Amino acid sequence: MEFLFGIIEQGLSFIIPLVILLGLLIFVHEMGHFLVAKFYGVRVEVFSLGFGKKIFQFKKGDTEYCLSIVPFGGYVKMYGDDPTADIPEDQKAVSFLHKPVGQRIAVVLAGPLMNFFFAILLFFIISMAGEQMINPVVGSIKSDSKAYTSGFRPGDKIVEINGEKVSLWEDVKKKIEYNFDGELNFAVKRQGVEEPVTFTAKTEMTDNPNILSTEDRIGGIQGLTYMAFAPTVGIRHNSVLYKEGLRPLDEIKSVNGKSVETFYELAYIPITPEMTFEVLRKRDTESEPEAVTITASIKNANSLMDLGIEPAGLFVSGFSENSPAKASGLMRGDKLVQVGGEKLNDWEELVGIVSKYEETSGSLNVQVLREGEIREFNINPTVIERTTRTGAKEKSYALGVFAGAGIANLNTTLVRTLNPIKAIGKGVTDTLHWTKITCLSFVRLIQNKVSARSIGGPIMIGQLASKTFQVGLSPFLKIMAIISINLFILNLLPVPVLDGGHLVFFSIEALRGAPLSMRKMEIAQQIGLVLLFGLMALAIFNDVTRLFE
Repeated sequence: MEFLFGIIEQGLSFIIPLVILLGLLIFVHEMGHFLVAKFYGVRVEVFSLGFGKKIFQFKKGDTEYCLSIVPFGGYVKMYGDDPTADIPEDQKAVSFLHKPVGQRIAVVLAGPLMNFFFAILLFFIISMAGEQMINPVVGSIKSDSKAYTSGFRPGDKIVEINGEKVSLWEDVKKKIEYNFDGELNFAVKRQGVEEPVTFTAKTEMTDNPNILSTEDRIGGIQGLTYMAFAPTVGIRHNSVLYKEGLRPLDEIKSVNGKSVETFYELAYIPITPEMTFEVLRKRDTESEPEAVTITASIKNANSLMDLGIEPAGLFVSGFSENSPAKASGLMRGDKLVQVGGEKLNDWEELVGIVSKYEETSGSLNVQVLREGEIREFNINPTVIERTTRTGAKEKSYALGVFAGAGIANLNTTLVRTLNPIKAIGKGVTDTLHWTKITCLSFVRLIQNKVSARSIGGPIMIGQLASKTFQVGLSPFLKIMAIISINLFILNLLPVPVLDGGHLVFFSIEALRGAPLSMRKMEIAQQIGLVLLFGLMALAIFNDVTRLFE
């Protein structure tokens, strides 16, 4: 019974946000067509949310309002929209196709435009309600990175760049990206230091990882990131804290009552003669974490790193299904120290070495540290599929192990625009920004720089709606606004059966003074239906494939 209730709960958590999101977007779109048609005196016969069998309906005036069983769309049925129908002379005043071509264009254009203006409204609401934005705090950076050697340290809060104050990571990103092969003066607030620390960092031209950008090359500082590792620790077997009970992959939640959010914070915690650690510990991958309290007597140490704590990046936290590493004898908590004769410093090196594996070279020698002893294993990596940044799939090799280092919660702050005029301006700016990104995504699809596998359908929309609905109002409204913009652009594509196709027909009619022949329009409509059904089939196929993956 509990299993059944779980399925029902999961189903509702998926369906309810999806219905709210799609229902509103469809209603807004069709309302655009409806209002402009009524404004020009066109008789609207049906206003439907959904397609197929009607499950609820009522009539008011000339219009039947209904809710239909298939929720993925809607329609406005206007009198006289069938070019083959005979329209009596006394009814031509309310017939859609007997209206001037400019009015017909306005009716068709109103639907997509309503989606565009609705996105502005949603971004306006988000701006007023507040959105969690990333603070300009440096995350986990490597000691051999350009960011570190330039002067940045984990936990630094960037407060000024070239004398200008910055309050969000987005500000930092823009300053760096628009500075090509130049120098920037940074001022940061550092833990344990009262006065701001200042230094100069040189930017370098780098390939833009954002494929939905018009800039192929941008400025960058190698290694600089806001992402930080969670306080999951590795621990040396012969260390003080290991003897006191701390174990590899323990997640430290607090030290001496002070809450810990990221791994780098551990370096700043002062050492006291008696130290108390509150940790979460999992016995295995599937078990629930249990709270453990560890008390340790400390002597002759300047930091927790002196007591045996180290990053958990190379510690094995779990295994994939049919993992060759697990089959060979590796265990949760093992520390990977050498692969294929090469010593490891971080997880990226491991991935790089294993991905270059060749089957003809035989098994791969893997050395791990387990309870202070080196153990050797010979493993044949398995072939996996991974998703590239373009959304395509590529073959690679893997050991089938998961890294011990997880990502900490983002360091964010609530940003609100309480001035309604500024909030409207931000709504317009954000809508134009996402319109540009959406247009670029279509262009990149045509250029084959974005994989067709990235196209999603109702299942993907439902998953996005469900996840953001659980997070909060602003994320849910943001995904709704982005999908509304997608509908705006998609409907304007010059494909027959879409609004854009009708706009092409009416524009040709306006230019040549007469409509296209019925035969030409029928052929175009058939081509449009094939294209539309093909796109829908691809989207659903991708959705189902992602579910099984």
